[in-house]
Amino acid sequence: QVQLVESGGGLVQAGESLRLSCAASGSIFSISSMAWYRQAPGKQRELVAVITNGGDTNYADSVKGRFTISRDNAKNTMYLQMNSPKPEDTAVYYCYAYVRASGGLWGQSWGQGTQVTVSS
Repeated sequence: QVQLVESGGGLVQAGESLRLSCAASGSIFSISSMAWYRQAPGKQRELVAVITNGGDTNYADSVKGRFTISRDNAKNTMYLQMNSPKPEDTAVYYCYAYVRASGGLWGQSWGQGTQVTVSS
């Protein structure tokens, strides 16, 4: 069983930086790609940023230049540094990981989500 737990969400003003964390725990053998998704009210869940276990990254156009995804493989933890957030970044942010469990099977894991609200 693999668990992903997000933290760091909250209410911030536009332009005030925020950092999200996602810690993976449980029967983990290895983690391949990790990603942040978000879902705003009334909208579909969308990919925000993705990072491979080698550190290659990719971002949604809407956050390029403002958000930075990173990970600490030794700690099985991923981060999202949110600089210059805008009100349109308000959403529930979800952590995603593609994990190989100790038993050898690969599978997708999701966190429970953390609310980020950016006020104008």
